[in-house]
Amino acid sequence: MVEIGHFALVLAFALALVQAVLPFLGAVTANERLMAVAGPVTVTGFALTALSFAALTHAYVVSDFSVANVWENSHSLKPMIYKVSGVWGNHEGSMLLWVLILTFFGALVAAFGRNLPATLRANVLSVQGLIGAAFFLFILVTSNPFARLVPAPIEGRDLNPVLQDVGLAIHPPLLYLGYVGFSVCFSFAVAALIDGRIDAAWARWVRPWTLAAWVFLTGGIAMGSYWAYYELGWGGFWFWDPVENASFMPWLAGTALLHSAIVMEKRSALKIWTLLLAILTFSLSLLGTFLVRSGVLTSVHAFATDPSRGVFILAILTFFIGGSLALFALRSAALTPGGVFHPISREGALVLNNLFLTTATATVFVGTLYPLFIEAFSGDKISVGAPFFDMTFGALMVPLLVMVPFGPLLAWKRADLYAATQRLFVAFGGALLVVLAVLAVVDGASVAAALGIGLAVWLVLGALTDLALRAGIGSVGPGVALRRLAGLPRSTYGTALAHLGLGLTVLGIVGVTSFQGERIVAMRQGDTAEIAGYSLRFEGMRTVKGPNFTEDQGIFALGTTAGRDLGEIVSAKRIYPARQMPTTEAGIRTFGVSQLYVSLGDVTSDGGIVVRIWWKPMVTLIWFGALVMMAGGGVSLLDRRLRVGAPAARKRRDKVAVAGAVS
Repeated sequence: MVEIGHFALVLAFALALVQAVLPFLGAVTANERLMAVAGPVTVTGFALTALSFAALTHAYVVSDFSVANVWENSHSLKPMIYKVSGVWGNHEGSMLLWVLILTFFGALVAAFGRNLPATLRANVLSVQGLIGAAFFLFILVTSNPFARLVPAPIEGRDLNPVLQDVGLAIHPPLLYLGYVGFSVCFSFAVAALIDGRIDAAWARWVRPWTLAAWVFLTGGIAMGSYWAYYELGWGGFWFWDPVENASFMPWLAGTALLHSAIVMEKRSALKIWTLLLAILTFSLSLLGTFLVRSGVLTSVHAFATDPSRGVFILAILTFFIGGSLALFALRSAALTPGGVFHPISREGALVLNNLFLTTATATVFVGTLYPLFIEAFSGDKISVGAPFFDMTFGALMVPLLVMVPFGPLLAWKRADLYAATQRLFVAFGGALLVVLAVLAVVDGASVAAALGIGLAVWLVLGALTDLALRAGIGSVGPGVALRRLAGLPRSTYGTALAHLGLGLTVLGIVGVTSFQGERIVAMRQGDTAEIAGYSLRFEGMRTVKGPNFTEDQGIFALGTTAGRDLGEIVSAKRIYPARQMPTTEAGIRTFGVSQLYVSLGDVTSDGGIVVRIWWKPMVTLIWFGALVMMAGGGVSLLDRRLRVGAPAARKRRDKVAVAGAVS
């Protein structure tokens, strides 16, 4: 089975070369037969990659320690879910997942892009094949997941303990679906530059792929944030870690691309800018791949790999980023810039959105890579921490968030800003009332915290205002309003949900950073600590043996300061004997949208234990808001106008109607 997987990977590489070369030659020479090769070759390449991935998964499931990758990252006593997730919990396996998703997206383009012009489809699949060939070669030359060990060890070294978690089983696949999904947008951009033509139809074809990649990347970042929050025992949700930033930058650029493509589709404007964004978004995804695997960063998220792999990925990075930007420089002057519009318009609002998002991306880029450049050229080691990012990124995001509700209410081409402001009067009034209420009611609330909560409410009410105005709520009867709501395009609901989810995430971030409480106490059995109206009584420690770990659990009786019993919270520290690595398992109890968080520290000299206790108000809204944003993207994808293949389906229906009328 292992050799079959290896051979399938070699064949997939060969087919990727065919996919890269023959359709491109067909497009250049207008040879329809060569262009027609693209579809079957792409689908077959995906099938072979899936077979290779299945073979590696089988090796993990049956604990085949004759495979070096399985021996290094698995254990026979490990729970089955972590045997499976261990496939991508390492460098070699995760790269195989990377190319599996790449070929999967290529197969989707081949299957659902039949309505594309033949030349464009051939060029898109050719570029996808070229990307695939580069990464297949990288795996086969430097990162073979099927390398054998002779003789085979009896037992494995086990997976890194911090990766043995459900969150880390979900986080990488979602993240890669986002990273690699943007490769389709990149391929469309390069294909358009090769062909020398770009129009509103191109934006219509690109938008679903951009939206799908954005949804998955949003989920991947949110899942990674939540995993770090509950698994690492530090109580935070974002650290501005370089590898966190590496996933955040393509998300910011992808958000800008999503909005820019709307302008291009609706008004045939921002053509050149949209092409550049499509190139830059995937380029940032490639940069993230380089940072994680090159060894230049020390991070809990990074794979510890040798620098030679980093050099290979750097070469891939240089080829695709440099080549695409060079092609852009050569061909962009020949492209027509597109339509014009008034600054006060929906197009103008989306351009402003792009300006802030790309500037924020550049800020994160500089803060992330500046220490690496300093170390490379001078040998000095410096760090750029949260204060820099909070000041620069926050300063850019606040005005952008203030403007978000205006966008959907502005007309295309030319709009009346005063009229849009009037429509948002109720939303502004509601946000202002919330600000005043927070200042009046919440003890210790600063003006900045109150304004931050007001901003979040402004986003939520602004999104609801858009739906209410479209339905005519307040100007027509309830029955008519409900019918109008039911008849609204799904993309309208998707936009409203995405903006509403953004507001919920902002509310969670402001709430937890402004109002959280923290206590660090040394507790012995019978001691009690109080925080935010809750009391924790330390009942003692107990040892529990898991399948491949031993766990020391701290038991805390939870109640209110008024004497109400709320059960118990269990916080623990685990040790995995195979790797002799400890992990922290935080004890968390959720109350509405807030959480009580308990983490164990070191044992004290008098037999007690250091306990860190946090009260995290509104913290779950951070991730719930991300889920709502994902739902908004999913609803938008269900809109027929964004469904891949819809134009062809409509054309066929029109032909049937004409034929019926003639007969």
